[in-house]
Amino acid sequence: MTDPSQSGSPSGDPQPASFPPPAGYPPPGYPPYPMYVDPSAPYGRHPITGEPYSDKSKVVAGLLQLLGLFGLVGIGRIYLGETAFGIAQLVVGLVTCGIGAVIWGIVDAVLILTDKVRDQYGRPLRDGT
Repeated sequence: MTDPSQSGSPSGDPQPASFPPPAGYPPPGYPPYPMYVDPSAPYGRHPITGEPYSDKSKVVAGLLQLLGLFGLVGIGRIYLGETAFGIAQLVVGLVTCGIGAVIWGIVDAVLILTDKVRDQYGRPLRDGT
């Protein structure tokens, strides 16, 4: 027979583990599960390709590119790290007195917002701000 001090019930059967955990579990201030951040992808990964997201936001880049409506095209590209391309857009906007800036700004903003443009390192732009 087993030692009665080791059994949890009078019949000698060990008591099952208490489930659900007692109130207050996990302790206050701790997440309910371990938080894991991939050091090679601090902003997450693309759900289909698995590529790490850029630190640049496509929403911010697209809105900055829409400044082309006011003649300041290229700011979104400069934000993405493509300074030569952004400066070229600024020059074209100045030379065409803003007409080219409006058209190019709208087209480029649509390309940025529809995931057709990547950052300077080739990573997909992340959603949100």
